[in-house]
Amino acid sequence: MNLLFLSPALIIVALLFFSAIKILREYERGVVFQLGRFWKVKGPGLILLIPVIQQMVRVDLRTIVMDVPSQDLITRDNVSVQVNAVVYFRVVDPEKAIIAVEHFYEATSQLAQTTLRSVLGQHELDELLAERDKLNHDVRTILDSQTDAWGIKVANVEIKHVDINETMVRAIARQAEAERVRRAKVIHAEGEQQAAEKLVEAAKLLSADPRAIQLRYLQTLTEIAGDKSSTIVFPLPMDLVEPMLARMKEPPRQ
Repeated sequence: MNLLFLSPALIIVALLFFSAIKILREYERGVVFQLGRFWKVKGPGLILLIPVIQQMVRVDLRTIVMDVPSQDLITRDNVSVQVNAVVYFRVVDPEKAIIAVEHFYEATSQLAQTTLRSVLGQHELDELLAERDKLNHDVRTILDSQTDAWGIKVANVEIKHVDINETMVRAIARQAEAERVRRAKVIHAEGEQQAAEKLVEAAKLLSADPRAIQLRYLQTLTEIAGDKSSTIVFPLPMDLVEPMLARMKEPPRQ
């Protein structure tokens, strides 16, 4: 009878003993509560708890990769887009992560969604497409400042996709085409301006010496003679023509 009585007691003692032993990995910490009150953060390694009196909550300290679902938002220039992102964060204070907020993962996820809509809605579509690094930094800074009270450090935020409807895609394509045409016209106009400036400089150099103009005429005549043209128009220098015109205008002598 004594053995039968002691056997259940030994089983209960053994179960209590094994339930008091906890092993935490290197990346885990245990937030220990004693009679419902916070006692200390323990780990890693072997942890001994007082059964019934002490309870422990495991906290993973590794970086968590959280996918933010697609968010519908309207940019500052009234364009409807869908944006999704990924957030990298980790727990740096296990005590705050368990006590200061209920389910820190869900809380961080909801905060990331609202922050993403709030920050990106203040920018135009062109900025969403061209300045992602700046927007990532802005969202990360706001998230990190608000989750600091929860013992969470936001390491990085990356905007993955910015989806727009087909109508806006065609409009952006037309805008890009118009921008390319504008740049081509500007480059052509700058080339014409530079060519005109060089021609003015060349004209000034040639006008400094009449012989230079005559040499230029002879060079032009040589180039024309090399072509298979049947008609050659040879311009005469004005310094040769002007004396003849002046004589023709003189009144005849009596």
